[in-house]
Amino acid sequence: MIQFEKFTLDNGLKVIVHQDKSTPVVAVNILYHVGAKDETSDLTGFAHLFEHLMFGGSVHIPKYDEPLQMVGGENNAFTNNDITNYYLSIPKENLETAFWIESDRMLDLAFSEKSLEVQRNVVIEEFNQRYLNQPYGDLWLMLRPLVYKNHPYQWATIGKDISHIENAKMEDVKAFYKKYYNPDNAIMVVAGDVELEEVKRLSEKWFGPIEKGAKIERNIPMEPKQTEARFLKVERDVPVNAIFKVYHMCSRVDADYHATDLISDMMANGKSSRLHQKLVKENPLFSSVQAFVSGDIHPGMIVFAGYLSDGVSMEDADKALTNEIEHLVNDGVTEEELQKVKNKVESVLTFSEINTLDRAMNLAYYELLGNAKEINKEFEKYQNVNTTDIQRVASDILVKNNATTLYYQKK
Repeated sequence: MIQFEKFTLDNGLKVIVHQDKSTPVVAVNILYHVGAKDETSDLTGFAHLFEHLMFGGSVHIPKYDEPLQMVGGENNAFTNNDITNYYLSIPKENLETAFWIESDRMLDLAFSEKSLEVQRNVVIEEFNQRYLNQPYGDLWLMLRPLVYKNHPYQWATIGKDISHIENAKMEDVKAFYKKYYNPDNAIMVVAGDVELEEVKRLSEKWFGPIEKGAKIERNIPMEPKQTEARFLKVERDVPVNAIFKVYHMCSRVDADYHATDLISDMMANGKSSRLHQKLVKENPLFSSVQAFVSGDIHPGMIVFAGYLSDGVSMEDADKALTNEIEHLVNDGVTEEELQKVKNKVESVLTFSEINTLDRAMNLAYYELLGNAKEINKEFEKYQNVNTTDIQRVASDILVKNNATTLYYQKK
């Protein structure tokens, strides 16, 4: 059970305080409710660009990292399609430094052409290294627009086209910052050996004077139901052939999310999973098979990824994979099999709460989903899934017309 207190400043900044006396280090996590889905289709990659720009210095602190490192702190950040998350760890006696530097970059980033140019080049280099010059690196650049036709999940966080970042204008960058990087669009979690009153005092002192932003109107187009199977075949310079199968699923906050997640675990999480047993061990058509859910805030994806054994044809491998998926749909699962994956989930959830920083991140995310209290009900939600739920959800989503298949062939 994760205990915490919660308050909101007049400017809309939500603050969660989680006390953990066992550690001398305090984690501060600031989640901004802005991700790739908040971009327009002609200006993509901006949320990810800002993940970098926010380290480029603010009005009173030219180099973000310097004052933090001087007091023994460390930091990082990540962006996805829904959020941008900044986090740091700092010795508890230097906590105020964290409030000072984080509030300054929320108040006013120092936008200089030089900083924009530096971070632009960093992002372009990352695009080349991670997406173009790495085996299967361009996978999501191809799959997302195939799976999504309306929703902005159709582009990766790096952006739809790197030219959007190459040509990003200063006024567009500033407008994006002004719209999203505000106290009323953020959730701050302070976790560690801290006192509630002290966090309140520091929050009021450093974040209280920052003005709230204009109300954000999100008119994000939702994805219509997929009514026919989609298919793409590409050839690339990769070590082995691979097949990727994607099905639309519910959102992270939907009642069926936990059942869908358990389906992915049952199918391909670990050596005892169905796909590993059937298609890697018994009939080795694949050298490895994975399944996972995207866990997006809006309706997301359940993904099956299989890397083929030498000499196996794409068609044979695809047919075998489809057969196993259909087997789940038609015949369901046993109580024993379901309980086994629930036990695994319990250990994963327990492990994700060991580290103070992980708890801070999770609390911020659950607060964004609706209420941080839900973090303590998560295992119960998995436990409540029954075999009927599994078969019902599988029958609903794991069907031919909802499938997008990519054959990723080596040259």
